[in-house]
Amino acid sequence: MKMKKYSIKEPIPTKVKDSLSAYPKLMQELLFRRGIKTSEDADEFLNPDYEKHIHDPFLIKDMDIAVKRILSAIRDNEKIVIYSDYDCDGIPGGVILHDFFKKIEHKHVSNYIPHRHDEGYSLNINAIKMFSKENVKLIITVDCGITDVKEVEEANSLGIDVIITDHHLPTKKLPKAHAILNSKQEDDNYPYDMLCGAGVACKLVQGLIAKGDFGITPGWEKWLLDMAGLSTIADIVPLTGENRVIAYYGLKVFRKSPRPGVQELCRKAKIRLHNITEDDIGFMVAPRINAASRMGKPMEAFYLLSTDDREVAMNLSEYLNKLNDERKGIVASIVKEIRKRISKRADIKKVIVIGDLKWKPALLGLVAHILMEEYGRPICIWGKESDEIIKGSCRSTGDVNLVDMMAHQSDFFLDYGGHPFSSGFSVSRKNAHKLEEVLIASYLETKIDTTQTNELMIDKQMSLEDVSWQTYSIIEKLAPFGLGNPKPIFLFKNIYIENTKQFGKEKNHMQIDFLKDNGKKVSAIGFFTKPEQFKKDISEGKTIDLVATMEKSMFRNFPELRLRIVDIL
Repeated sequence: MKMKKYSIKEPIPTKVKDSLSAYPKLMQELLFRRGIKTSEDADEFLNPDYEKHIHDPFLIKDMDIAVKRILSAIRDNEKIVIYSDYDCDGIPGGVILHDFFKKIEHKHVSNYIPHRHDEGYSLNINAIKMFSKENVKLIITVDCGITDVKEVEEANSLGIDVIITDHHLPTKKLPKAHAILNSKQEDDNYPYDMLCGAGVACKLVQGLIAKGDFGITPGWEKWLLDMAGLSTIADIVPLTGENRVIAYYGLKVFRKSPRPGVQELCRKAKIRLHNITEDDIGFMVAPRINAASRMGKPMEAFYLLSTDDREVAMNLSEYLNKLNDERKGIVASIVKEIRKRISKRADIKKVIVIGDLKWKPALLGLVAHILMEEYGRPICIWGKESDEIIKGSCRSTGDVNLVDMMAHQSDFFLDYGGHPFSSGFSVSRKNAHKLEEVLIASYLETKIDTTQTNELMIDKQMSLEDVSWQTYSIIEKLAPFGLGNPKPIFLFKNIYIENTKQFGKEKNHMQIDFLKDNGKKVSAIGFFTKPEQFKKDISEGKTIDLVATMEKSMFRNFPELRLRIVDIL
């Protein structure tokens, strides 16, 4: 495990303290740590207002063009295909558009999600030809399409218009689509460019309702925020600005969701729907949605989220739960095998590149993420896509933009793209032996100096006496937490260990108990954590410095305040 450096963040300046004086001292400090220095900014952050803090959809480039084309298709009863990505961004985004067309009773629309293994990511020409035979006149993409130059040309040649809604990074050459909704385009003036794919789909629905005469009750579209919020949290986009508003209200709607599929999925995952948190979404709900494409058919997840039939929802939630269990087993075995291979290497390279023709590319992003955190460097894992092509996933610690890294050797890759720190690629199988050399060379030329940014900043030093429901009531007002708004991290120095134990079926989780001055127990939990991971003796009677976050557990429906271990010093 790579050693981490920790520093306590700078003290709050007097001027900021005065501006935030209406808030408790801890809240003042935590707001300042998040770049909030005025009472106005604090109010906006702590009390997101949907009407005030959601931007006008028509500020997105091409929104007016996209809305006019869709309204024309509705008026003329044209066949429309909603073409989504197969993950927990594209699928909920597809559900958002499905729900809109269902609401306005447009019958000539269908959802399509490509099979991950058989068709691959994004638009594909065979599907487009099939749509042409079915007399489809308009394709609306969700969370994909921004790099599909050839595929859009094919659609155009067959008389099919394409509207791209996407949030991935555009390349230099854009598809000649009828309209492109992606605020990451250089000439787009939308105030916020970090929406997820479902977020962009939600903006499109807002635009359609604003310009269409559908007789929809004002505010109906807010019920779609459960899907937009699900994707915003699951796709790990920054939970700042408009995304914070979507995630904040998305969770509120999710807790009241009338969708049988949402209710049954949470029941199967043993989540109390009305108490669901961003952690439940990220660790319990999203993996089950993603399991559909990684292990089976992504349309099953779409049907689960869009169905009104309770029995269908029950069957599909059971199916996805089993797929997720299978997925976890396979990922664990691949991780174990890679660890063995790395342990036999004389040295560990700047970029770890490992592959095997028997591995499913669909699972390798999960594997790469686990290993990236463990080894503290960029990881690229590949598997067999076809007899001629290998396909891989990369994860970055933040010291390199993976898209830029691969763009540096663009001629070597058949395809590449994604997010700066989470991306994928495909390469000719005959070039597999060159992959490590190419990626390391590209890394060395594009890496970012992270001497300072790799240092983990601690929000505040605390004592065990500060671990209280009163303290937690302040912390939870900052939620939902995620990228751009991390959980507050606290340092507890020189605390005495009362007891240490491993728990879980495989005894792979760790709990350390401490005592307050009044004799009450405080527990610190580390999932998939063992004492030997740390360079400190973690046994009864020892003292440690603990880096941790504070959380509320609802295990067995009993609220418990506890610490979550970040590190032990």
